[in-house]
Amino acid sequence: MKQYIAPISIHFMPDMHEIEKLRPARNLVNPDIPYHFLHEQEPDHDGNLQRINTIFLTSKECSFKCLMCDLWKNTLNSATPHGAILKQIDYALERLPEADVIKLYNNGNFFDNKAIPPSDYPEIVKRLQSFKRVIVENHPKLCGDNCVEFKDRLNGTLEIAMGLESIHPDVLPMLNKQLTPEDFKEAASFLRSNKIAVRAFILLNPPFLTDKLKNIEWTFKAVQFAFESGVGCCSIIPTRSGNGIMDVLKEKGDYVPPTLDALEEVFERALALRQGGVFVDTWDIGFLSGCSLCFESRKHRLEQMNLTQKFQQPIACNCQSSHA
Repeated sequence: MKQYIAPISIHFMPDMHEIEKLRPARNLVNPDIPYHFLHEQEPDHDGNLQRINTIFLTSKECSFKCLMCDLWKNTLNSATPHGAILKQIDYALERLPEADVIKLYNNGNFFDNKAIPPSDYPEIVKRLQSFKRVIVENHPKLCGDNCVEFKDRLNGTLEIAMGLESIHPDVLPMLNKQLTPEDFKEAASFLRSNKIAVRAFILLNPPFLTDKLKNIEWTFKAVQFAFESGVGCCSIIPTRSGNGIMDVLKEKGDYVPPTLDALEEVFERALALRQGGVFVDTWDIGFLSGCSLCFESRKHRLEQMNLTQKFQQPIACNCQSSHA
């Protein structure tokens, strides 16, 4: 029997024009320098910690313009110049320590020809020869033979991170993702059949889903769906405002920020599945803080669970925001 899903209430449904019109100014970026880079650790599927160099490349804005996205703030207005990505990779690697894995995140789609020029592929590959694994991000609808051809040039393996976001039947179509869960599943199957690993980005509290318990449930369902689709790991991202349109949705009651205890609960439940790696994005999650006494300890707990992939006892606090 098909499960009944109650319709959601919407106060404001923006279109593409509204999404772009309400944007604040972009950040000033240099096409020859990545806008950020860092060294981090992440466990592999065997639980061994891998050293990772993550480079946030400056490239052309993603053409999909998802409703909740704020990554366009650090992108270019036009196509990425030939050779710019090479300069950015060189700039970052000269300043980063040795690593086993490299993430090349470009605020959009690695296999968008206007974001990463294919003419740069040969020299990009030369710079990646020492890495055991290369991780890039890409929209499911842009995953094709070009991904396989790039993978075949590498010494190491390729992993593609794709935004699933939500599988709620009313919410996902309104995110301007131009994607269905079946599209995601087909892309993941294609990649896996070509020996390319897959990870999924999943949102906690996307716009238009405003009930706390339903947000936890639908985030957990998205994690389950991702693993059923062959994804090796899931990254859960708390949805934030700050891109213009999300601030309007918040004012109108169509977006409710997530809570720290909701993030903790969905992380714990997803880890308990033991079907693959599960990570939560702890970058800039101060907006989830409801208590200055326990926030840093709770954030540290999440980071340790990211590293160990094991449940740790909740932090005890008398504040109302703690579920301990």
